[in-house]
Amino acid sequence: MLINQIDTRQGTDSTSEFSHGNTLPYTGVPFGMNYLIPQTTFDDTSWSFSPTSHQLAGIKITHQPSPWIGDFSSFILSALTGDVEINSKTFDRVGSYRPNEATFNPHYLSIYDQRYEVQTEVTPTTYGAIFKYQFNRNIPKIIVHIPKNGEFILDDNQNELKLLVRNYDSHFNSDFKLYAALKFDKAIKSTLTLHQDEPEYDSMILSFADTNEINVKLTTSFISFNQAQITLNRLSNLTFENAKKTAQETWQSYLDLIMVTDRDKKRLSTFYHCMYRTFLFPQRCYELDSDNHPIHYDLYHDTVKSGYLYMNNGFWDTSKTVYPLFAILIPKTYHQMMLGFYNSYLESGYLPKWLAPDERGMMPGTLIDAVIADASVKGILNEDEMKQFLDAMLKSATQKSNDERLGRLGMDDFNKYGYLPADKYPESVNQTLDYTYSDFCISQVASLLHKDKLAKKYAKSALNYKNIFDSETGLMRPKNSNGQFKSDFNSIRWGTDYTEGSSWQNSFAVYHDIAGLKKLYSKKHTFLQILLNLSNQKPAFNVGGYGFQIHEMTEMAAIDFGQIAISNQPSFHLPYLFEYTDHPEYTELLIKQLANQFNDSIDGFPGDEDNGSMAAWFIFACLGFYPLCPGSDEYVFGIPLFDKVQINLPNDEKFTIKTNRNYPQNQFVQNRSLNGQELKQRFLKYSQIIKGGNLEINLCLLPETKYDEQLPFSLSKK
Repeated sequence: MLINQIDTRQGTDSTSEFSHGNTLPYTGVPFGMNYLIPQTTFDDTSWSFSPTSHQLAGIKITHQPSPWIGDFSSFILSALTGDVEINSKTFDRVGSYRPNEATFNPHYLSIYDQRYEVQTEVTPTTYGAIFKYQFNRNIPKIIVHIPKNGEFILDDNQNELKLLVRNYDSHFNSDFKLYAALKFDKAIKSTLTLHQDEPEYDSMILSFADTNEINVKLTTSFISFNQAQITLNRLSNLTFENAKKTAQETWQSYLDLIMVTDRDKKRLSTFYHCMYRTFLFPQRCYELDSDNHPIHYDLYHDTVKSGYLYMNNGFWDTSKTVYPLFAILIPKTYHQMMLGFYNSYLESGYLPKWLAPDERGMMPGTLIDAVIADASVKGILNEDEMKQFLDAMLKSATQKSNDERLGRLGMDDFNKYGYLPADKYPESVNQTLDYTYSDFCISQVASLLHKDKLAKKYAKSALNYKNIFDSETGLMRPKNSNGQFKSDFNSIRWGTDYTEGSSWQNSFAVYHDIAGLKKLYSKKHTFLQILLNLSNQKPAFNVGGYGFQIHEMTEMAAIDFGQIAISNQPSFHLPYLFEYTDHPEYTELLIKQLANQFNDSIDGFPGDEDNGSMAAWFIFACLGFYPLCPGSDEYVFGIPLFDKVQINLPNDEKFTIKTNRNYPQNQFVQNRSLNGQELKQRFLKYSQIIKGGNLEINLCLLPETKYDEQLPFSLSKK
């Protein structure tokens, strides 16, 4: 699919009450430092773009990874014609455009403002953008809006403007800044600066002599004006069309990593829209100095350092899908990201959990451990790097931080009790399960480094999930420090002891040991029976500790897949658990149906997309395998959704997936073969994919009983 067929508005029709993705229509380059979006309101809100609004406030330079995180280091450029009523509010100056006539591509944005008769075109660079404004009326103006406490600096030649943007209240840095340099190809005739409280923006109105066109080159830096100028100088000979062509070719090279042939053009389009979404985050937070060496701003110590750095990524969201996909498609870039995450560790003292751009400390656990273990078992990290990361994992797991944003919460009590006591810690069930999974990840890296004693210790700790398993309900329950389960248990109650779900969504987060989890069930109440109960009951919920209906509850109820809330990360692996039972066909049926909840339009996702995590889930659903346990080298089988897929691997090899009898009525897998040999296993190994090969699948109308198939990885089987 061509990149100019991708509409970046996928999933943008969202609010705080209901999410169809909670995405923004980012124009930029893959993993770029900035993204550009049309802003349709001047309201102080994280939902600054509405795909159904006809208003145009301007083009926003944004770093917002999620509306729940919010934006930082952002500013807005608006273009208009005619005189400006300086006593009017910013809200009164918004323009008007026709959404159906605008172009929203990853590499190119084009909008015609009907009120001011201005055509705005934007194309991105890695650290900025080039704007082309075409004016159909006289008295052209460009207005730059920056948050309060910033600065405008106009050069003597009246064609360059520098911006100092301060709108991030960092916990670790009291004066975090963005530096921007703008160069205009027409001289600025006059300027006027306005200060307003609603919204809290300062605006500089730049007036120009009558002209049909103004081009603006823009670059940004988290380091200094000098660094922004170095980057701006690199654009001196770059035309708008050449920049657009470069961005287009870069994006196309990413889309072409997977070539799909299929009759279902709508699903094919959805697949490639999800490919675009997957390659947005994490974003670069490093820059290139005058010698093209990577450097970055260490905001913990207010200094500039060498090396890579990345931002805008929450590992609770992305560790299970995004990075296992990167391991196949872009392992070199993945490796570079890992070096950046290690720099975050060196500078904060702890491995990152949610970077935006510094540690936000949101969500339970330290699930970068899964990313580290996955990169280790797949050979993306070398031995020295694994040693460094293992030391970092151990510190984050054993040394308490004075700041609750960093490291593990309640690690001493976890080591003492073998679980986090619910009478002492919030979301104790999720925290406990995430810690046991992280301990498995530590054991995996230690084992690769032949630290057998250490590996054994953490493999044992990885079994602590058993301490909160309740055999009567078959669910994970909060347990107090006296060793007793909390009373008044309600299996559909959300919050308090669980994260963004109830016991149903969160009791099966034992990614590393499903075989061990199965053994905890009795013959009377089997693992299969609990999964069927999970799937077949109503999507009922009790608001519980949240005290009100959060959007994830609404989204689960809306699609009615029982308690499988595919709208959120805790449920991503649930459909694949049937692969560990005698009924893998239930996985196939669920995946086939759940994939119908995705599309390529403004309501494209069943819940928050979250930095590529849900988009990557859909990609794996289409490919027919899924990384249920990052940190192992396996991908659990599902059912492929396309006639033919070719994965173009980084070593110039090809991995093809051919699906025979791929019709809507055929919802089950009859058999599989790899390179002509019939497969009797329910998983693929990473090594089988990355060296290239041919996977062939035959689908059938009714499922056939499968005997003696090798089940996927579990710690208890190791």
